[in-house]
Amino acid sequence: MQTPVEPTQPRRKRRSRRISFSRLSVFLFLLLILVAIGALGWVALRAQFNNPLLALTQAPEVSLSEPPIPSASPAAAVEAEALPARAPLPAGEIGLLLLAIREGLDTHLFAYRPVEYGGATLPLTRLTNGDWNDITPALSPDGTRLAFASNRSGGWQIYIWNLENGQIAPLTQQPGYKASPSWSPDGLWLAYEGYAENNLDIFIQAADGSGDPLAVTNHLGGDFAPAWSPRGRLIAFISTRSGREQIWLADLDKSGEERFTPIENLNESRAAHPLWSADGRYLSWGAILEDGFHKIFSWDSETPQRPPLALVSGDQPAWSRTGSIIYATLETPHQTYLTGYDIARPDLVWLPPVTLPGSIESLTWVDLSVESLLPNQQWVTPTPLWNPAIEPNPEIPGERWNIVDLGDVSAPYPKLHDRVDEAFNGLRAQVAVQTGWDALASLENAYVPLTIPLQPGYQQDWLYTGRAFALSPLPIHAGWMTVVREDFGQETYWRVYLRARYQDGTLGEPLHALPWDFDARYRAEPRPYEQGGARMSNIPAGYWIDITELASNYGWQRLPSFSNWRAAYSATRFNEFVRTDGLDWQSAMLELYPREILITPTEIPTNTPTPTPTFTFTPSLTPTRTLTPSITLSPTRTLSPTITPSPTLTPTGATSTPTP
Repeated sequence: MQTPVEPTQPRRKRRSRRISFSRLSVFLFLLLILVAIGALGWVALRAQFNNPLLALTQAPEVSLSEPPIPSASPAAAVEAEALPARAPLPAGEIGLLLLAIREGLDTHLFAYRPVEYGGATLPLTRLTNGDWNDITPALSPDGTRLAFASNRSGGWQIYIWNLENGQIAPLTQQPGYKASPSWSPDGLWLAYEGYAENNLDIFIQAADGSGDPLAVTNHLGGDFAPAWSPRGRLIAFISTRSGREQIWLADLDKSGEERFTPIENLNESRAAHPLWSADGRYLSWGAILEDGFHKIFSWDSETPQRPPLALVSGDQPAWSRTGSIIYATLETPHQTYLTGYDIARPDLVWLPPVTLPGSIESLTWVDLSVESLLPNQQWVTPTPLWNPAIEPNPEIPGERWNIVDLGDVSAPYPKLHDRVDEAFNGLRAQVAVQTGWDALASLENAYVPLTIPLQPGYQQDWLYTGRAFALSPLPIHAGWMTVVREDFGQETYWRVYLRARYQDGTLGEPLHALPWDFDARYRAEPRPYEQGGARMSNIPAGYWIDITELASNYGWQRLPSFSNWRAAYSATRFNEFVRTDGLDWQSAMLELYPREILITPTEIPTNTPTPTPTFTFTPSLTPTRTLTPSITLSPTRTLSPTITPSPTLTPTGATSTPTP
């Protein structure tokens, strides 16, 4: 009998709870998170900006590798781009900038007032004019006199410009270079740099010209660029006595070596242009760091134990009277810009970078009106330094240009592009005038044909275009050429100086930077070997001419070194200059060659003499050395006793001779 089976109830399926979100809800959720993070960041930024000390340390980075900045036309005055409206500046900030700008072959003084909020502007206005150089202006504390350096009388002297009557008279009379005047707070004395006994030192001279100058420094290292503190007894200056360009202080209340104290600044490789704030508390200067960035530093004299702070990016500083605005120059390898920062908000550029028409020798802010400076004229377009002359050649097809001879220039191929040869000849003539010797009569290279191979890595060198030339490096070893290293970010450039033939102060200026010694890599020291050399310990004596600056006036630009320049001397390219006229390398090549050559390049035959003799000469040496002992073996020498039987023959013949 079967037991009845109770019917089983069907099991219920367990449903899993799934939470689903639409795309819109996910987007809104992420948006809320971003808003919360932004609110927290805004609170942190507000707290940071309310702290002026942190605001100074968090200065914005400005790239110094050719920023795309709109340039201003030199013919029309330099004008700054207007910024968004904000509170007007205090009345004390409405002053002028005095600049020493190089135009053509000369440097002159200019006044400029950037865009003011509620104040008047002043375009770039010329203050001096002539076939000479006027540099390093400094306004007296009472605002009635302007001291500056000039070579208008032949040698470099300090001049005083009386702003009340417009008269200019020399202050110093002694022979030798003098520049960079700086007033004492009472206006009775002037400190300046002077070249004496083959060295730069700091001197003090009475402002009325009475008495002899007093030496403040007397060291084998170069001491220059003095800045007298408005508080009276301190003079800041640049010195190379520590082996690099560094900020030092001279306390006039002390004597001997106790008078001098350095201001240590970590990661600083080169300092320049010291300047005190109007109240004398802060000392600022421009510096190039070890990583190649250019910064403006500030040091608080009331807390000397604290290290200097990096304020903003730049090279030369200029404080306004209240210290709320700091102006600065931005130097790139081929261009100089002027900008300004609001110290309370260093992230906000008060004056957008403005392209200047030439390199800046000096920059300072003065509390003056335009009328007191008695400007004698507005901007004048400089006369062209050369005029191109094209020589037509009917044998050249298409739109291509000709390669012309350079005359009596010594080079492997003394030729250049027809559009740049006049610029080279003009530069060569001016170099001969300013140095006293024809330094460009002998070149390492000029135009290089495509069939001539250059060093590895030079496949697209500008020498192939006929738009470049390379100075001969031989004068370096003779002491007639020296090179200063200049870093811009990760790129390394070089500034070339030639020694003047006449060392009486009428040609050139003393060097203000430690040159680079390429031969230091051969000292059997690890660091100079890895760095491709080292800075010299002292500044070379004498008067020098900046050929890099002079070449730029004729459109010739320097080239950056290759990345391997520390290991390969030829990769430095310190002696090569190029005139591109806005062309890239390929476009410049197409001015000389048909496009087919660049599309399908022909293999350049290379001179390979090294492997050929190594292959043929090595086996010839082996049998030669193995045969040498066989030649000197005894069989060779046993032939001589074998030949000695001839005396045996002699007695045989001698028997017929009668015996006495």
